[in-house]
Amino acid sequence: MVTATSAAAPTLIGSVRRALRLLESVGAHPHGATAKQLAREAGLALPTAYHLLRTLTYEGYLRRERGVFVLGDAAQRLVCAGAARSRRATLAEVLGRLRDALGVPVYFAVYHEGEMDLLCVADSPACPAVDARADFRATAHAHAIGQCLLSQLDEASRRDHLDRYPVRPLTPYSVRDRSTLLERLDSLGRMEPVVARQEYRLGTVCAAVPITVGSAAAALAISIPLRQQERLLPAAERLRREIGSLLTSQILSISI
Repeated sequence: MVTATSAAAPTLIGSVRRALRLLESVGAHPHGATAKQLAREAGLALPTAYHLLRTLTYEGYLRRERGVFVLGDAAQRLVCAGAARSRRATLAEVLGRLRDALGVPVYFAVYHEGEMDLLCVADSPACPAVDARADFRATAHAHAIGQCLLSQLDEASRRDHLDRYPVRPLTPYSVRDRSTLLERLDSLGRMEPVVARQEYRLGTVCAAVPITVGSAAAALAISIPLRQQERLLPAAERLRREIGSLLTSQILSISI
């Protein structure tokens, strides 16, 4: 007869639990620990500990150096992945507060290793983001956040991007050709918001504010329906004022 308690009990794999205890023990010793020490701390027989340590070392979760075990690259990647998820969650929370304060969707993008990456979008049913009609990277010339990132690049990087992603008008209001786009980018002020009106999608206007952290290029942007376009510049100016405090708190800096 199966009781309610036994039916609800999880199926636990003993070897996995023992391996995790060993990893925890190794993590508690920045300079490494011997197999005997780890076996004692994890409450394992020495032969069992040796077997698990060899397996964890083979899989890259541990390294053996001068007779002691330390965390390996695979374990470090797990830590970094967890930290990255935590940063993304914090970034999403911050953008969500901006969205609620401004009453518009907020976008955060960076230019990284030759490509534009839209890292986070904070929208809601009341403040929907713009529907992506085309690839974000390939249409940088047609939206404010793309133009803002391009404006922060040096001439060689800018031309490299446009070689890979040629200017192609998406709407009757889009910039028509490469030379016109380059002239527009050269005319922008250093911290001046970039505005695009119906260049990416008819019925939508958007603005982006540059963020410079070291040599990285980044931008925060907003979008508004055309019928409410009188709200665009005041919201962009308020967004620009908020960037200083966000950089001071390093919330954006650690995401770039």
